[in-house]
Amino acid sequence: MKLSTSVSKEAAGRTGLPTLSISASALALLALAFAAIPTHAGFALRDGDTVVFLGDSITAARGYTKIVEHYTLMRFPERKVRFVNAGQGGDTASGCLQRLERDVFSKGATVVTVAFGVNDIGWGMKADAEHKQRYLDGIRAIVEQCQARKVRPFICSAAITAEAPDKAEKGFLQQMTDEGLALAKSLGAGTIDLQRGMREVQRRIVAANEKEPDTKKHTRLHADDSVHLNDLGQLAMAYAMLKGLGAPEDVSSAVLNANSASLIGARGCRISEIKKRDDGLDFVRRDEGLPLSLGILSGLNYRWVPIPEGINRYMLTVKNLPAGDYEIRAEGRRLGKASANRLARGLNISSMTSDGWEPGGPWDAQSGIVKELVDARDKLWMSALLRSRFLTNHPAHAELEKRTRDLDDQLVALQRATAKPYPYHFEIRRATSTASSADEPRSSRREEAHSSSRVTIHASRGNQSLLTSAATVWKDAPQ
Repeated sequence: MKLSTSVSKEAAGRTGLPTLSISASALALLALAFAAIPTHAGFALRDGDTVVFLGDSITAARGYTKIVEHYTLMRFPERKVRFVNAGQGGDTASGCLQRLERDVFSKGATVVTVAFGVNDIGWGMKADAEHKQRYLDGIRAIVEQCQARKVRPFICSAAITAEAPDKAEKGFLQQMTDEGLALAKSLGAGTIDLQRGMREVQRRIVAANEKEPDTKKHTRLHADDSVHLNDLGQLAMAYAMLKGLGAPEDVSSAVLNANSASLIGARGCRISEIKKRDDGLDFVRRDEGLPLSLGILSGLNYRWVPIPEGINRYMLTVKNLPAGDYEIRAEGRRLGKASANRLARGLNISSMTSDGWEPGGPWDAQSGIVKELVDARDKLWMSALLRSRFLTNHPAHAELEKRTRDLDDQLVALQRATAKPYPYHFEIRRATSTASSADEPRSSRREEAHSSSRVTIHASRGNQSLLTSAATVWKDAPQ
């Protein structure tokens, strides 16, 4: 993308995209387009799919695309889904038509996500009827060509800009992409409204920034140009896309009765070998899929992007434990402490850890390793792209291409093997009085103020301790 005009860096209205009144016809189109989540049940990516992410420089940045790949590997390990990035800086819905064969169909695509819009109207400098029609014609052609090749298209609205959310909601970009979503839906394509999904995150950030007088401490979703996304913006886009693809809230859940050492219920997992102990309970849990972990302290972003409750509910409930605090371990790894009352209400242990500088349960470690493998595969892909564009005369070009494909196959196999769930031995034990006070539960009032996704992380460095949360930052919680 190339900036064609100066852009104000004020927090509100930074891109200056035109604002239009909403006509009755536009409202009708909006209602039609707003059905962003696929109507068919379940996650849209199927076993055997090859997913191509088609878009502009925001896609080419390889941020949200890697998170979608990582999530799918962890959450649906039995589905063999392959991912290809086809982002190209400065591209548009009409401009991409000339590369569909090279970048989409030749890759064996069965699914393509399509995210254009900002370049189509020249970053707001060409927000007029002519360029809107060119965008809509491009969307129609993409859908029709994909359907002719038996590829399932998902047309997305463009990622948000840094424009003030209430203004952007009525702006040209949102209205144009609403019409694109409505058109795609009328043609039988899937649709995902990324703009409104991301805007929910943006509104949380704007509200928090308004309370912080120091602008240097403001949280942002964008780079200084107000269009390209930073890492948090890419996470927000990934979350909106995953929800649009039908990502469920729950990973799995298990409810046990400690008094009778019995299973009350389980979903998405199998529970076996339940044994009552004098000081707690043991059991074995084997899941169908695993939660997503984005690395150490990634939970700091969950105050803005609701990963834990939105797509990562990995629940453990133990009822009828004697009153007191209990340590939770999985495969020998200490997750932390929770009260009997907290366990009886249900606890999201997806990111629970007793040491903020280490992963928590084995699923957390597995996801961290898979993330590194996704990054490795991304680097391999980029090296292949550079070679194919700029080093075609290399004397060993064909051999290098073959070795790259073989290595990619090995990385994909390693990703899948690492993400595969295995039986975890859980131990719930009454906590000893010598346990670190930093692991003690928060006050009941604060606990009640937040959902069951709250998990306390304790990490120490020298004489200092870091208390944060893998699901929520406690800064604004009621005392």
